[in-house]
Amino acid sequence: MAPIKEELLFPDAEVIKRAHTIIEPFIHRTPVMHCETFDKMLQMQLFFKCENFQKVGAFKYRGATCAVASLPKEISKNGVATHSSGNHAQALALAAAKAGIKAYIVMPDSAPAVKKAAVAGYGAEIIPCAPTLAARESTLEDVVARTGAHVIHPYNDYRVISGQATCALELLEDIQNLDVIIAPVGGGGLISGTALSAHYFSPSTMVYGAEPEGADDAMRSLQAGYIIPSENPQTIADGLLTSLGDKTFPIIQKHVKDIFTASDKEIIKWMQLVWQRMKIIIEPSCAVPLAALALRADQFKNKRIGVIFTGGNVDFGHLPF
Repeated sequence: MAPIKEELLFPDAEVIKRAHTIIEPFIHRTPVMHCETFDKMLQMQLFFKCENFQKVGAFKYRGATCAVASLPKEISKNGVATHSSGNHAQALALAAAKAGIKAYIVMPDSAPAVKKAAVAGYGAEIIPCAPTLAARESTLEDVVARTGAHVIHPYNDYRVISGQATCALELLEDIQNLDVIIAPVGGGGLISGTALSAHYFSPSTMVYGAEPEGADDAMRSLQAGYIIPSENPQTIADGLLTSLGDKTFPIIQKHVKDIFTASDKEIIKWMQLVWQRMKIIIEPSCAVPLAALALRADQFKNKRIGVIFTGGNVDFGHLPF
């Protein structure tokens, strides 16, 4: 099986299918769940792709596994490195462990303790840094200079995007005739992969993104036509703090219909409702699309909508409700 190359134009349908074949032995094919209560409340049919049940508790394992599996041995021998506040860190740490190579993870001091513990548990070396993008990037440069490790970006990498695209590929295989898929937007790896899968495998399905009001750089970027960096984001959804990348943004511009926002109050409300009604654990970032849909129930009335639940890594000592 040919590896996914980093130097692609947009991944095409065959690349996404190949990515799925590459990662299939390592990932869970996560379930699609339904909640009649939410259907009645919002007057739409909702189908939840539950990546909170994915290995490491997040969709990020798909992209990390695809990227690691695509590395030639002469490159992977020095290990892999990245900067991440949590889910990509865990995903790359486990993917590297499965491949028998070293992982070096730069994590901001503000990263949730539960995610730091998981990264360490997978055997990665954690390098702490200040909670700014500049500190992350400079610390990562130092790590690469010291180790020779290959950098796998959390989202601005076509191998990662191809892996994330497999989530929507599975959803579209399992649930036919979706009118809409909606997913959270942080750096854009998932939403761009989702948009590509919908474009290739279900062209009539429209893709929307959702992000917190306090971290709405993707919405503003889409409206402006150029990347507006995320500066000092303030939100409970800690997985959605990063800026878009030069690989993810053009895909979003071309294939994402719109990006909505929701307040932290609404995000917490719907996170709690999912815990109560669906009896599953999701993290705040997961609840953003559902909160955004609820605020626009009239627009999506009677539609068949796929919602990607991105992860379930919650610090139980700091629940927002």
